[in-house]
Amino acid sequence: MIIILEFLNNVWPYAIAILLFLILIIIHEFGHFIAAKLLGVRVNEFAVGFGPKLLKWGKKETKYAINLVPFGGYCAMEGEDETSSDSRAFCNKKPWRRFLIVVMGAVFNLILGLILVAITLIPGDKFLTTKVDGFYENAVSSGYGLQAGDEIVEVDGRTIFTTQDLSYAFSNVDDGMIDIVVERDGKDVELKNVKFATEEVDGISYLTVDFYVVGEEKTFFGFIGQTFSTAMSYCAIVFRSLIDLITGKYGISAMSGPVGVTATIGAVAKQSILDLIPIMALITINLGLFNLLPLPALDGGRLVFILFEMIFRKPVPQKYESIVHAVGIILLLTLMAVISFKDIYVLITG
Repeated sequence: MIIILEFLNNVWPYAIAILLFLILIIIHEFGHFIAAKLLGVRVNEFAVGFGPKLLKWGKKETKYAINLVPFGGYCAMEGEDETSSDSRAFCNKKPWRRFLIVVMGAVFNLILGLILVAITLIPGDKFLTTKVDGFYENAVSSGYGLQAGDEIVEVDGRTIFTTQDLSYAFSNVDDGMIDIVVERDGKDVELKNVKFATEEVDGISYLTVDFYVVGEEKTFFGFIGQTFSTAMSYCAIVFRSLIDLITGKYGISAMSGPVGVTATIGAVAKQSILDLIPIMALITINLGLFNLLPLPALDGGRLVFILFEMIFRKPVPQKYESIVHAVGIILLLTLMAVISFKDIYVLITG
């Protein structure tokens, strides 16, 4: 009995992680599904997971299924990847209808992200700002020009709106020195080479935040504004992370696939379920934006072909589009396999 209880105690956080991951996928695919239904496209199957079917139902035109492998899902529309004579097929609908159907998956993820961000802002009486209120004992940065009352507006050339922006800007700074622009007495003041103490976590160097910030009283409109600005900060973090990966600031070791994400969510779940909310907000926003990238096999890749058709009034032949997406899927699966292998290796070796 003790062994069983220990097993359940170790397994439940990861079961929750998989469930939350599936919810994000379902939300994404439901965006495609509801848009397809509303715009008159036949949906043949809506499934959660991949592989062999564990459960299936539905006697009308749309079949529903829960499959064995829980990392993913799909909304299979008639004529989505092939030609079809059905008047309700995806391929036979006007480009603007197809555009909306494709983009709604990402839109639903972004809407969910906005809702989750709002939930994270409910606790507490105040919002955190980027204005320095004071310094902790033995603070280093105060000796390099940073003062109480300074509102941080830029770090190393990147605009700062929220504390989330600050958190990202303070990561992976090797020498512990950054250039900061602050608003002081109504004027922008540039502070060069401001020094902070550093610490390294999982191979990434972080500046130690040695100051605390001013809290702003909550109001209804302030809450709405803070929700949108925080969500925009999450979006900026996603784009900045992508740019940092492309430019080599972060290597493949900093990337995580479904295995790594599930492990991270599970580890957080062991500490506090409530701490999962901001993580899920970032992940769903990441999922939505990533799918909009103009890459083959992603929603963004499909949107490129639809936009081409809308601009030139002529679609790209289906066989060529299918080849592009097939190659994209192969490359994407290869990348995911490499990242998953890395995640598994890290888990095994600790």
